[in-house]
Amino acid sequence: MKKSFVVLVALLLAFGLVLTACGGKSDSGSSGGSNEKQEVETINIGGIFPLTGAIATFGQSSVEAIQLAFEEINAKGGVLGGKQLKFIVEDNRSVQPDSATAAQKLINQDKVVAILGPVASSNSLAAAPIAQEAKIPLLSPTSTNPAVTQVGDFIFRAAFIDPFQGAVMANFALDNLGAKTAAIMTDANSDYSKGLGEVFKQVFESKGGTIVANVSFMSGDTDFNTILTTVRNANPDVVWVPSYYDTAGLILDQAKNNVGFSRDVIFLGADGWDSPVMFELAGDAADGFYFSNHYSPDVDSPEVKSFLAAYQAKYNNKMPDALAALAYDAAYMLAAAIEKAGSAEPQAIRDALADVEIVGVSGQIKLNENRDPVKSAVVIKIENQQQVYYTTVNP
Repeated sequence: MKKSFVVLVALLLAFGLVLTACGGKSDSGSSGGSNEKQEVETINIGGIFPLTGAIATFGQSSVEAIQLAFEEINAKGGVLGGKQLKFIVEDNRSVQPDSATAAQKLINQDKVVAILGPVASSNSLAAAPIAQEAKIPLLSPTSTNPAVTQVGDFIFRAAFIDPFQGAVMANFALDNLGAKTAAIMTDANSDYSKGLGEVFKQVFESKGGTIVANVSFMSGDTDFNTILTTVRNANPDVVWVPSYYDTAGLILDQAKNNVGFSRDVIFLGADGWDSPVMFELAGDAADGFYFSNHYSPDVDSPEVKSFLAAYQAKYNNKMPDALAALAYDAAYMLAAAIEKAGSAEPQAIRDALADVEIVGVSGQIKLNENRDPVKSAVVIKIENQQQVYYTTVNP
């Protein structure tokens, strides 16, 4: 682990000992009685994740990782002198209305002091205004649209943002693949997809590339043959598809098997491609293509090795995706912020979270003035329906 996590845990325990010695007050609002001990020792942390719906694998792996992180932290003494972190999860069914409803429920009924999630930008943009108004810190592990943290000063993230991710892949197309022309396919209903499409276009054209087709579809579409034919006829060197796995998998399958794209045309994606379902939908049609991501299990770092060992031991040898890695990092960021604050009061956590810095599974995380991490991206190549680490791109 491991040095960084050992240091983090030591800090957590040290803070706890100090608060215990000073007779730290309850942060839970306990009113006494037989349940006082349980209330004092538990800090409620909310979670809003898609456990069902279009991007369910994102939520499932995120929740697994946070549960793992909280179990580790609680097993080593918890926070603030022995208080246990209690994770209360709400399923937003992958949609915006349920994200807002979940935020209301966690804040007003469960009295959480902070929220982890959601994982998609549109869903985060639905929940974030509610958290901001209630002054409850909300930390999204993976939402990458810049607008998410622009909602207000109680909104944070653990992932890099789309202007960086989109630029990474535009530069990769130009410099690594030698592309001169590109086509763009975006989801008109997705803030994530639209934002990445705009960044890629800006960077690609600013460095001499030409966009020969720019088409869009709607969330929930399953037939892409017509717009794929338009894209194929434009003869691009690369096709940028910044959508989630449930759509990208269908697009790649239809591009190869229905529309007859030449294998010389390289499809590129972003972190939304990272799911086993992608390969169930696309099969070998995804081989030879690339996408940007937040981490790779192939990266040789003590943090990645420690996380892999713990996650696979708990979840029957399952390989964690980038969603799990970022959720795990977000859980440790929040725990470190609570310790740094010396309190579980939401305002104190917010102030501490703005200054927190850890070395996690996805690299070094230090937030800028906009509460966005400045961190590296990795490029993944798909070979034989498996993810293979290709390169790392620094900010």
